[in-house]
Amino acid sequence: MANVTQRIVVACDGSTQSLQAAKMAADLAKATGQPLKLLAVFPQLTVERMVISGVSPSALEEEQERYGRSVFEAAKEAVSGILDPTDEILLKGDPAQEIIEYLEANLGTHLVLGRRGHSTLRSLTLGSVSEKVVRHATSPVTVVND
Repeated sequence: MANVTQRIVVACDGSTQSLQAAKMAADLAKATGQPLKLLAVFPQLTVERMVISGVSPSALEEEQERYGRSVFEAAKEAVSGILDPTDEILLKGDPAQEIIEYLEANLGTHLVLGRRGHSTLRSLTLGSVSEKVVRHATSPVTVVND
């Protein structure tokens, strides 16, 4: 069975929506007996801004680690009492692209992510992470809306 879910992964960015998604993912993982993993992507735009402003590579790496710690701690607090996550995955780049590549490389993953609900105009001009992931994912995706 090629499409059997082997793990639940929640995309985290520290937003209220991603914390709601973390709770739903924890409930789903607990109900199905699957492990729960936390996934965060340090945004490429932040990297580019830091590089342009002259931040050293070591400071950039420290900021990425700080971001990951902050996001993962918030997610762990959100799922506290439901289920303990088994892993934390911190990637760097375009969030949608990194998530899609992660799903392609990790078959059997069911992704849960929040949707921020930006305006229609902003979504049309900038796109949204959740929309891009849903359109291109090779695995099941659950989008949690407010």
